[in-house]
Amino acid sequence: MNDLRSPIPSASTISSRSISAVSDGGLVPVTPPAVALPAHRLSVIVPMYNEAENVAPFVEAVEAALANYPSPWELILVDDGSIDATIPEMRRAREKWGPHVRPLELMRNFKQTAAMQAGVDAARGDVIVTLDGDLQNDPADIPRLVGRLLNEDLDCVAGWRQDRKDNLLRTIPSRIANRLIGNVVGVKLNDYGCSLKAFRASVLKSIRLYGEMHRFIPAWLATVTSPRRIAEEPVTHHPRVHGVSKYGISRTFRVVLDLISVFFFMRYRARPGHFFGGVGLVFVALGSLVLTWLAFVKFGLGEPIGGRPLLLFGFFCVIAGAQFVSTGVLAETLARIYFESGAADQYQVRHPESPDEREEWRAPDR
Repeated sequence: MNDLRSPIPSASTISSRSISAVSDGGLVPVTPPAVALPAHRLSVIVPMYNEAENVAPFVEAVEAALANYPSPWELILVDDGSIDATIPEMRRAREKWGPHVRPLELMRNFKQTAAMQAGVDAARGDVIVTLDGDLQNDPADIPRLVGRLLNEDLDCVAGWRQDRKDNLLRTIPSRIANRLIGNVVGVKLNDYGCSLKAFRASVLKSIRLYGEMHRFIPAWLATVTSPRRIAEEPVTHHPRVHGVSKYGISRTFRVVLDLISVFFFMRYRARPGHFFGGVGLVFVALGSLVLTWLAFVKFGLGEPIGGRPLLLFGFFCVIAGAQFVSTGVLAETLARIYFESGAADQYQVRHPESPDEREEWRAPDR
């Protein structure tokens, strides 16, 4: 067997075989790279919202990519409250391919992060792969990402769309955001926005995703593992054929707001009192210096200070500093309550399932 670091088929080579097999109407298994993988079970998670036209070809592409996969795997299709025929198409895919295709229907549109968290909670594999269901990510890249994850003893391998098939309104803000995110959180990746990623389930399930934090998963992982165990791998990217993109230029502003939250939680999640208390002490120190100077002017020089704006400024700084310090104490209390009580789910499943551990896996061909 070749070691993972030896030359392997390029992403474009694997992708062309996969897509041509599906587009011809027949299922031609894609042979994954000849890399020995440790024993594991794989869960592939795909959030979808109004992707009815993409469900059937996407599932067929996954089946082609993983037909010769050496370990058991499952495909979790998360319907994020679609208003088209996405969920019926998911059910038809399960009937066609088998019980390892697991539709998961959310009660309403909870957005992509919550849908992804729902899939992570439902996943039973030792390795979890996430990707979009719009056929822009290529399922043929999955074995290569998993191979690198396991053979190089990593916790996360993020996809990198080097030849991205999007317009400038999406690529330019994305590049700026990637550079900004890397500099702020300290985990430098070329493509935070690529949904195609491979994770160790034990590490991914140790964090919770809220708001629109799915694009910051590698940064969140850095709070529970070493950044040295997070890598990226070039992957294939295709132009969208069916459906409409759910992203726009407004996403850039949300990224900036989310980035502020990530920066705060990464550094002060377990000790918010240090942040608020530090700001408060700066204000108290500044106010104290101002008031000390005014006291010297009043009692040392005998000059009146009642009409000086500096007096109001000094009192304002002291009061604001005291409020920041008290806020820090309250934040510390809330943080301890949060860590001790656990967090509530950010989604609701319409029909929770109890999958059969023996049957609902796609077993490797013998």
